[in-house]
Amino acid sequence: MCLIVIDDINKQHWDAIKSIFHRETKSRIIVTTSLQSVANACSSGGGYVYKMSILDAELSKVLLMKKVFFQGCSPELERGSTAIVEKCDGLPLALVSVAKFLLGENELTGSHCTQVCRNLGLHMEKDADFTKLQQVLVNNYISLSGYPLRTSLLYTSVFPNGRTISRNTLIRRWLAEGYVQCQYKRSDHEVADENFRELIDRNIIRPIDASNNTKVKTCKTHGIMHEFMLHKSMSDNFITSLRDQNRSKFRHLFIQNPASGSTLGLNHQHTSTASDNVSGSEKFRARSLTIFGNVEESASEFCRCELLRVLDLQECNDLEDDHLKDIHKLWHLKYLSLGGTINNLPRNIEKLHCLETLDLRKTKIDILPYEVIGLPHLAHLLGKFKLGKKDLKMSELKKLLPKTCKLKTLAGFVADENAGFLQLMAHMNELKKVKIWCESTGADSKSLPHISKAVQKFAQDGMDTTGVRSLSLDFGNSTGDFLGSMQEYCYLSSLKLRGRLSVLPHFVTSLCGLTELCLSSTNLVGNALSNLCKLRYLLYLKLVEADLRSFVIKNGDFPSLRRLCLVVQSPVLPTIGKGALPYLVSLQLLCKDLADLSGIKIEYHDCLEEVALDSMVSTKAVETWETAAKKHPKRPKVLFLKRIDPSEAQSSVKYVAADGPMPKKGPSIEFSQVQLTQNMLQNECIIRSVQSSSVNKPNSALKKIIVSEPHQAASELSSAGNGAMPPSASICNS
Repeated sequence: MCLIVIDDINKQHWDAIKSIFHRETKSRIIVTTSLQSVANACSSGGGYVYKMSILDAELSKVLLMKKVFFQGCSPELERGSTAIVEKCDGLPLALVSVAKFLLGENELTGSHCTQVCRNLGLHMEKDADFTKLQQVLVNNYISLSGYPLRTSLLYTSVFPNGRTISRNTLIRRWLAEGYVQCQYKRSDHEVADENFRELIDRNIIRPIDASNNTKVKTCKTHGIMHEFMLHKSMSDNFITSLRDQNRSKFRHLFIQNPASGSTLGLNHQHTSTASDNVSGSEKFRARSLTIFGNVEESASEFCRCELLRVLDLQECNDLEDDHLKDIHKLWHLKYLSLGGTINNLPRNIEKLHCLETLDLRKTKIDILPYEVIGLPHLAHLLGKFKLGKKDLKMSELKKLLPKTCKLKTLAGFVADENAGFLQLMAHMNELKKVKIWCESTGADSKSLPHISKAVQKFAQDGMDTTGVRSLSLDFGNSTGDFLGSMQEYCYLSSLKLRGRLSVLPHFVTSLCGLTELCLSSTNLVGNALSNLCKLRYLLYLKLVEADLRSFVIKNGDFPSLRRLCLVVQSPVLPTIGKGALPYLVSLQLLCKDLADLSGIKIEYHDCLEEVALDSMVSTKAVETWETAAKKHPKRPKVLFLKRIDPSEAQSSVKYVAADGPMPKKGPSIEFSQVQLTQNMLQNECIIRSVQSSSVNKPNSALKKIIVSEPHQAASELSSAGNGAMPPSASICNS
């Protein structure tokens, strides 16, 4: 029996040596890697992957104070150091590097800390105290395969530091910019999706929320990596502020104001106000313009960017309808996103023949101009709107569509007395994702026959495909019983239904290829829901109901299910029998009143990797679930999701990732508490330092270990493999 530790392994090395380790022995192998895919490969067959976490804000402050503020910290200095803590984003190597630099200052003040944070990219490039950090970040960047992937990474720095980025938004913008090179017979979208997964796999960008199919839904760039990329992008004339006097040389422009709710760490030497030194004939070579906050007088700059492919104004707070009057002059525009101050679209938008994505989700636009439907390359139309009020005949509607309609995403529209959208759906042959809000589905509703026909055709057309085909229906205050008349043998990969149902439509259980199902506010009870067990290939099930206590999942039900999400008001949960859900990896139990395990026995689920709870649950409930997780052989993570109440009364409740349970109100950490916290850290940290055979290599994953959070049975690493981001440690039984 022996213990073997292998530092910074890659897949090729593991494939070469794994055969010499015999599984019948009691030996243990611990490997470290910065690649999630390598950790998964090393842990297959009974192994366990532990993901190193970043330091939280309080422990980051402790580490910074320990390294810099030996004799105490004034309130002014503590306030100034907050920006550094935020920018370093919990990465110990970044905190230690900044601390070394601050130690060389004669007189340290809060304002000086803020200035250092603002110029951090420049310091990382020129100051010796940042050499190790700079080397790690450069290794992250150059390890990426090929120019397109590196460019795609640099492109993320156009978003503010700390901003959550939607995966779909980022991919659609990459495609619009031409930063994806199609390979072989794969589509551009497949290649873009693969590039995104590689950045996640390398821990260069951090996943935040996962979607129903386990794909990362939103992400963030690590604060220090964002600073490195933004500085490099500016140095290479790739990205800069619209207020930069040399902006005409740059490919991508942005405005980030304090009004956007984020801190902009930018100090470019040529920065000025937007109106300074601008000649009326000045033209920009920019391909994208992204605005967070107030556009102010810069609205007049739009038409100077004649080569724009991406115009993202979704987070712009003071844009007016009149600012869009000349938008038709941006002939090359492929991506357009508008924000909450826009009420109407100009009809001359029909001249944007290259437009592929039109995102109106945050606008106040209720009526969509007919001209939008005729855009020849439009692939993604996002929002919640009705078609123009004028009642057109079907022959006139068909003339609006281009000869080859390329619309893939229609999410979504309101089905009212004007059945135009529903009729046009029959001629949108490339549709993959549809969302419909039904204004009325009563027996006397004129739109009901059109809804049934449109849904039926969309589902039947999918029989010739095997890919993604998603349908979302929201009945509002009406009922969805019309689905009972739907014919069988249709194809959908994902189905979401919200609204009252008298019975579970047979249409649902007869769908071919259904892997994701979400039922919300249906008022269905145990007997009706029991028919769902017929869905043998279902991978994800989400139920949002007031009470699910009568729902029973028996052994043999849902034999393929991997993710189960239950959102309930009552803390009494469904019964899950022994032997049921053998492949379950994720269990989300979202009820703020959950007090204990509520009869759930997680030891029944051998593959369980995570349990998610409402962030408002009691401390007792958290402790109970964490204790149960520690006793489980797979030691599943206990995660917390924060409820986001919908802006509209009839919208679905949403949850987003939270750092932990909602904290009780209390004072923030003070300098007098730092020494005590340090002692706690030192006493409870399992590993203080590790000497590795590769300790002198710049890409060693065990290069330097910093004390960890008290509640984690492992230590924080300042560098990991090719990067400064926390690595994974894989433990294999041999």
